[in-house]
Parts: sequence; C-alpha cells; structure tokens
Amino acid sequence: MSSITWTGTATARTSISHGGETRGLISMLRREAIIQPDGTTAMVPIISGNSLRGRLRRTGEELLRDVLHYEGRLSPAAAHALRSGGALAKTAGEPLSGSRLATLRALIPHVGVFGAAGGGRIIDGCLQVGKLIPHVIETAHLTGHHATATAFDVIQVETYTHGDEANDHDAVTAATEEPDSQQMMFRVETFRAGLTFDAQIHLQRPTDLEAAFFADVLATYRRRALIGGRAAIGHGHLHLTLEPSRPAPSADWRNHLANHADEALSALESLR
Repeated sequence: MSSITWTGTATARTSISHGGETRGLISMLRREAIIQPDGTTAMVPIISGNSLRGRLRRTGEELLRDVLHYEGRLSPAAAHALRSGGALAKTAGEPLSGSRLATLRALIPHVGVFGAAGGGRIIDGCLQVGKLIPHVIETAHLTGHHATATAFDVIQVETYTHGDEANDHDAVTAATEEPDSQQMMFRVETFRAGLTFDAQIHLQRPTDLEAAFFADVLATYRRRALIGGRAAIGHGHLHLTLEPSRPAPSADWRNHLANHADEALSALESLR
C-alpha cells in the first residue's frame, strides 16, 4: 500500500479553453496570482486540478459501467456519485460508516480512488491531482523548467459565431432579402497549441486493486486526453507524458468486480 506518483508534462495538441470569468462577450482563462522571485505578483493562467480530476473520474465510471452493466439499475443519487462526485444530502437511514463503508471501498475501487459524496457523508478518495502549470517565465522558479515565453505570449483570443444549424432547409434558392440580424459573435481566451505544462498525479497509499484500477483509468484517458471546455469544437486535446514512481500492481480489478457483481451493486446503493 505504498504511494505512487506520476510526474511529467502535458502538451496542448490543440488550443485549450478553461473558463474563468467572463468579460462582456469574452470568456477568460482562469488565473492565479504567482509571487515572483523579486517579490512582485504576476497573474498567470493555470488549469485547475479539479478539471483533470473530473475527466479522470468520468473515464473511471465508464470502465466500471462496462464491467458491472448497471445502466438503469442504480438510483440517480448513486449514479451521480460515481459520475460527478455526488452531493451531500440528508439520508433517511443511518449515515454510511463502519463496516458498510469498508465493504463499499473494498468492492468498488472507483470509490476508493475518487471518493464521493453520498450516504449522508463525504468519502475521501486516495487520488490527488495537481494543477497543470504552464511552462512560462513567470512559473520557471516553481517548475524548474527553462522558459522563454511569458504568460501573455502563450494565450490568444479566438472568435466564433453562433451559426444556423437547422437541417430542414429546402433546396438552395437565391436570397430575396438580407438577413434580419447578424450572427451572434463570442470570443474565447485560450492557451495556444504546443504549450507544455507541468503535471503531477498522486495516489496516497492505495490498495493493489485501487492502484491497478487507476492505472487502467489513466491509460484509457491518455489515449484521447481532453481538458477544459468546448471539446465539441476541437478544444482541449492533450498529450500526456507521465512516469510513475513505481509500477502499478497487476491486480485484476475487472475479474474482482465480475465475481462480486451483485454485492457491488448492492453496496453502490448505499450512496443514495
């Protein structure tokens, strides 16, 4: 049950949108204040660890669903806890604790890794996801990565319009009049493609089953890594280069779940 840390870099294969505040029609990147070596402060766009964690959680839920085939068999609260982390709410029965909690964690590696809110309590997971820190001059003293570009150099503003996506038009005919209104325009501040980020993911003393499960989650996510918003229009594609501090165990978590499917489904209902 020793810890495992994956460290390395993430490279933007396409521009990345990661929403912060909105100014007028421009969606800005999320920024943090970084104290510089000379004592001044610089505002630097940084991708939160929560964004990456959410993507990994949803990947894990899909792997879990492929084994347990629980579509339509779980309560909405339990499904929400697995997919999105759940929500803390009052429960009619006893809060989840003691042997019931231990059984849930032992049966469902997804819960042990990502945690959840359900059953009247917050369940801690062993996964800790670091922020994606861009390799720029303003962060070089934190990452140890030599950079020649400033935070301003690695961002851009992309312009889009909301087009007419109707698909029930008649045959093309000549326009008889000008449109009544222009298409609405909006702008998105993004990281430029090609930018690299520091990345770190840590499992704090996982069981062999949890470590093996997460290794599969990470491998699956890396095959089509997405981050941030607007993936439907091509944003947020990443290439991850990560090395573990030690190899993950080869425990067969799929066989474990398949052999205890009924028990696992029953345990998941304790998250309602």
